[in-house]
Amino acid sequence: MKSRGNNFRLVVLLGALLGVALAPGWWAARAQQPSTTQAQANAPGKTTSPGQTTSQDQGSQSSPLYRVTVVARTTKAINYSHAKGSTPIDFKGTVLMPFAKGEAKVEGKKGVTSVSAKFDKLSPASQYGPQFLTYVLWAVTPEGRASNLGELELEGAKAKVDGAAAFQAFAMIVTAEPYFAVTQPSDVVVMENSVRPDTEGSVEEVDAKFDLLQRGDYSTITTGNEPTRMDPRIPLSLYEARNAVQIAQAAGSDKYAAASFQKAQQLLQQAEDSQKHKSPRKSVDMTAREAVQTAQDARSITIKRLDEERQEAERKAAEAREALAKQQAADAEKAKLEAQLEQAKAARDKAEAEAARAAALAQQQEAEKAAALAAQQKGEAEATAAQAAQQAAQAQQMAAQQKAAAEADAERARQAAAQAESEKAELRKQLLQQLSSILQTRDSVRGLIVNMSDVLFDTGSYTLKPGAREKLAKISGILLAYPALKVQVEGHTDSVGGDDFNQRLSEQRAESVREYLVDQMVPANAVTAFGFGKTKPVATNDTPEGRQQNRRVELVVNGDAIGDSVDAPGGAAQTQ
Repeated sequence: MKSRGNNFRLVVLLGALLGVALAPGWWAARAQQPSTTQAQANAPGKTTSPGQTTSQDQGSQSSPLYRVTVVARTTKAINYSHAKGSTPIDFKGTVLMPFAKGEAKVEGKKGVTSVSAKFDKLSPASQYGPQFLTYVLWAVTPEGRASNLGELELEGAKAKVDGAAAFQAFAMIVTAEPYFAVTQPSDVVVMENSVRPDTEGSVEEVDAKFDLLQRGDYSTITTGNEPTRMDPRIPLSLYEARNAVQIAQAAGSDKYAAASFQKAQQLLQQAEDSQKHKSPRKSVDMTAREAVQTAQDARSITIKRLDEERQEAERKAAEAREALAKQQAADAEKAKLEAQLEQAKAARDKAEAEAARAAALAQQQEAEKAAALAAQQKGEAEATAAQAAQQAAQAQQMAAQQKAAAEADAERARQAAAQAESEKAELRKQLLQQLSSILQTRDSVRGLIVNMSDVLFDTGSYTLKPGAREKLAKISGILLAYPALKVQVEGHTDSVGGDDFNQRLSEQRAESVREYLVDQMVPANAVTAFGFGKTKPVATNDTPEGRQQNRRVELVVNGDAIGDSVDAPGGAAQTQ
């Protein structure tokens, strides 16, 4: 095996207790015990040790958490850019599943690295807790970026996955998850890659720290008092859809991503009804998987908006601190001026008292000394007056300087704000010109809207034509130059055909465009896709020309960098 000799360390945080994984029955018993954290939440003011249990007579409760020792593991990342053709690599089980094994073929292709993996001696994911239903294969870069390569669908104790990574150097791990569409791995790592003697590529051990979701993030999934038992007549995807909707609701998606969350609930209910009426298993599975993905999208939107709220609160707090500091500085300056005025008054009072006392003494002295004493008193009074006038002039000069400085600061702030707005406008104009050179683009209050007519798709299909891929590749290159921008892909159809067909076709076309952009390295969390069917026409559907205009996919490009905030999907349709 070829090796570049660069040794990196890939540190993977695992949830594991040595020996616990060797006794699967312990998990079933442990499934009846709530964690210390949950026990404290159920009984405020009462401390429950990790070994104690609490009982509830109600029909359902939050599924228990598991207190697990976190240990560090070392695994090897492979740089496959030097491999010629496909190269094999093995998988070995961790202490959570020591007898599991697997192998994969990794092959570098244009722009991606494909992975075809097979696994054996696997046991159900529910042994690690009722919230875990499936396994997911991940690719992890040396920098800690994790990419979901696909779900391990068990067939007995075996499973296989075909996926692709958008990078060349990575390690691979397998984790237990509540559903297949998760975007961040849990800490229940059951397998990791193992280098074979005939593995081609550079072995790189990387000090990479990447975030793993702890089990507590899934603790809000409701289950009965008994451990989850899987009914073989019910597709696994339906169980996963139930988990995904509960997790999204616990994250607050019903408030922050109501439209997506409601759609996920509707899809889940549709799958439940199909299962209840004994519809074909494939139909139930497709609807349930769509519910999972929609719930994950709603959860991702929620997490993003919660972060935006936190940032806004921090900004307001900083403004309040700044205003308080300015007020305190003004109060201090005012107190200083008042102290100076009091000091001047005290000096005048003292001088007057001394003059009066000197006058009284002068009356008792000889007449010869009276004139001299009077002259002396006059000189002292003039000196005091001159000193007071000088202090007043200094105070007035200081106040004028402070006022000028404040006005200068305000002017600089105004100029900086104007320059920032000018730069956003110039960037928006430049981006509009770049996008317009590829596809028809217009400026709107929602952002820059790039229009893809349906001639870029096969008729009645969501398959992108080569010309469309070429244009999208150019647009991807532009978007990569502006990482702060967000893209909303919106699919539309004309009124020909049924509502369900048009809605599904618009969603599929929008998702095809989104997936192509993501394949072109546009960040996945910067691109969303929505389908609106025939509900948002831009022209009449009574003429062929109007219907052709309505059959379109629009890319809504926005972001603070060009003076827009991220808009909700859709927006009012504009009539041409």
